[in-house]
Amino acid sequence: MKWQISFGRFTPTVVVVLALLLIWQILSWFLVILEVPLAQSKIPYLHELAFTFSSYSGTLFSEGSVTLTNAVMGFALGALGGVFLAVLMSISKWVEQLAFPYAVASQMIPILGLAPIVYGIFRDEQISRVLIAAYMTFFPVALNCLRGLRSADPHALELMYSYAAKPWSIYWRLRFPQSLPSLFSGLKIAAPLAVTGAILVELMGATRGLGVIMLRNLYYGPSHNYMFWLTVIFGAALGILSYLIVSLIERLVTPWQPEFRKSGGDE
Repeated sequence: MKWQISFGRFTPTVVVVLALLLIWQILSWFLVILEVPLAQSKIPYLHELAFTFSSYSGTLFSEGSVTLTNAVMGFALGALGGVFLAVLMSISKWVEQLAFPYAVASQMIPILGLAPIVYGIFRDEQISRVLIAAYMTFFPVALNCLRGLRSADPHALELMYSYAAKPWSIYWRLRFPQSLPSLFSGLKIAAPLAVTGAILVELMGATRGLGVIMLRNLYYGPSHNYMFWLTVIFGAALGILSYLIVSLIERLVTPWQPEFRKSGGDE
């Protein structure tokens, strides 16, 4: 029964993925039949992608692990900074009025312009990847965590105040637990962005990483078309994987959320 329910939950996703793969393959055949210029280089055959992956999977996993490691470090750094700022802003209106406009303004800087600046300053690919990933993570985490900290039940707050609870106790026992759903919403947004930020820095001139082989195969042209597409797909897969990992952690940490209780009861 459990397996039937689990399969039913993922059936729409599986159907959509299979439909997209079928459309991809049909379109690649159709464009070649019509002799559209460079059609093969634009939309590669799926079976050729699979063959290329079987030959170069070791390279993809090796370089992808470098990208993912730096993205995770930047994600952790940005998440900690975002939570810390959210707590400060929830404590003090003065801090919020001072810091929040600058936090919003920082997101107006195009990441395509910021990445080469950071890389040019530090001249260290690992530090640059971590900092850009942290930058991409910081704002969504801070914004969602602040919203969560302020969503505490007023009646529960009054009760804790009536018992003369310490401020740190109110945050630890009430505000922070109730902010977890909003916090994880921000983390799920930020996790794929951290991977994207790490790959972007690698395009600036790093020596290892998924972005390096992506750029290298792009320069080589149609002869390396399938490897280029694989790096793009593999990078997207890393972003999806990061989202799924955060979602799994959310389910383990906040099993009391209504959607989790409902699915648990159905099983």
